Amino acid sequence: MKFMKLGSKPDTFESDDKFHKYAVSDLDSDVTVIVGEFTFYLHKFPLLSKSNRMQRLVSEASEENTNDITISDIPGGHKAFEICAKFCYGITVTLNAYNITAVRCAAEYLEMTEDVDRGNLIYKIEVFLNSGIFRSWKDSIIMLQTTKSLLPWSEDLKLVARCIDSVSAKILVNPETITWSYTHNRKLSGPDKIVERDENAIPKDWWVEDVCELEIDLFKKVLRAVKSSGRMNNGVISEALRYYAARWLPESIESEAASSNKHLVETVVSLLPRVNRAMSYSTCSFLLKLLKVSFLVGVDETVKEDLVDNVSLKLHEASVKDLLIHEVELVHRIVDRFVGDEKRVSEDDRYKEFVLGNGVLLSVGRLIDAYLASNRDLTLSSFVELSELIPEAARPIHDGLYKAIDTFLKEHPELTKSEKKRLCGLMDVRKLTSESSAHAAQNERLPLRVVVQVLYFEQLRANHSPVGSVAASSHSPIPPVKKAEESIVVVEEEAAKKVGLSKKSRGSKSTRSGGGGGGPQLMPSRSRRIFEKIWPGKGESNKSSEVSSGSSQSPQAKSSSSSSRRRRHSIS
Repeated sequence: MKFMKLGSKPDTFESDDKFHKYAVSDLDSDVTVIVGEFTFYLHKFPLLSKSNRMQRLVSEASEENTNDITISDIPGGHKAFEICAKFCYGITVTLNAYNITAVRCAAEYLEMTEDVDRGNLIYKIEVFLNSGIFRSWKDSIIMLQTTKSLLPWSEDLKLVARCIDSVSAKILVNPETITWSYTHNRKLSGPDKIVERDENAIPKDWWVEDVCELEIDLFKKVLRAVKSSGRMNNGVISEALRYYAARWLPESIESEAASSNKHLVETVVSLLPRVNRAMSYSTCSFLLKLLKVSFLVGVDETVKEDLVDNVSLKLHEASVKDLLIHEVELVHRIVDRFVGDEKRVSEDDRYKEFVLGNGVLLSVGRLIDAYLASNRDLTLSSFVELSELIPEAARPIHDGLYKAIDTFLKEHPELTKSEKKRLCGLMDVRKLTSESSAHAAQNERLPLRVVVQVLYFEQLRANHSPVGSVAASSHSPIPPVKKAEESIVVVEEEAAKKVGLSKKSRGSKSTRSGGGGGGPQLMPSRSRRIFEKIWPGKGESNKSSEVSSGSSQSPQAKSSSSSSRRRRHSIS
């Protein structure tokens, strides 16, 4: 830390208690200066030789036949006045980054200028500021911190502006040329590691920790000065904002602290670099956490909207964990904003957005499907409405949506037949992979109609594509849905009859109703009957297996069974 010593005489200021100080001398004190709760017993000559204001105050006191002078509004209070008084006596005083702002403001108040005495206190302080304080990184930061309590004096004397100029100029220096010390103890990893670092090089964000010790309004002024230069990487600015929020925002927001935190959040949001999908500045995780806090502290709606805009543009980078900290209504709002942005792509940017946006859409589709599968607090309406927001292009495969629907059915066994139909209507079974189709075909939570569709389209897919993949089937003709629907009605009627008979014969033993699910007794025969209705002749081999174990097959039956197996193998 830089410092400057003024004067050469030993300290002769003594006190007999906490609030009274004397300038020890062969001469008696002839002026009493009261500064707040403190009383100084001093001598007129040293004070008048350095201070224009003291000359006027002593003159006014003499006219009133008193030696008492009261100073109630001196910046820096009794401590700053004492340093100025000691300077007048020639007593050694030490100036540094911690006290120089207060002494400079007090000297201005006392009018300790060159027209009173050459080499006066204001002149000497200015020399020290330019040659010492403003050349030091940490001293500039410390001095800037002290200006807050000395407003408006520090502002009027341009001390705040000069500190900001000093700090911002050093921030913009090429890191390779930095020779001063700074604080850098952060260990970043994962999504927070947005600034590339070389272990042997000075990092681009070397200044962040020191600047983040500033009060929010001063921090804002420094960041604005840095941003206005246009020479600082937006990723580093975002890192500074993220670190500042983590440094000063509490884990939990108390009501009495909401006001100060509101100002902090609003300021941080106002400083965020404008994001776009092509450039990663603030991480989506940070933006979502900031959005959560913004609701807790009650920031203005315009600030919330600004954050929602930022989050929607970076939604493809979010995680399910990030979304789960918010109410589903807000997630719906963010997704809706994202979809709206996708639709407003300009003609000039169409190719660029297509190349970049395709991966963005897929990422958001997977994210929302995973969110739907993970949020146990969703209602049927909120589930359906959020799912329907996702564009078709974002879901070329419906495995994620199927998993979400299956999870919802598992969590809500009380759903009615119509509710299950509404839920499962979100899914296109033709977009399920073979693995998901196989699972769905045996899923007793799914309505019978959906299982029929899965089996029907999977068989048609096998006919058109030996590979049986979703990608391959996308080039095949659209399977005829009408035939499957007709078969569904027949199978549902038969299933309902079987359930009724089963209830009569077995009493209270539970069986599966025709529309809402199934039991282990119904599932094996259900799939077989479906195939018989849709593809007559395909079930012959299954029928032959129902013959009792004691009977033997005829040669014709064996031949028919073998032929049926060969035919089924050839299309599967």
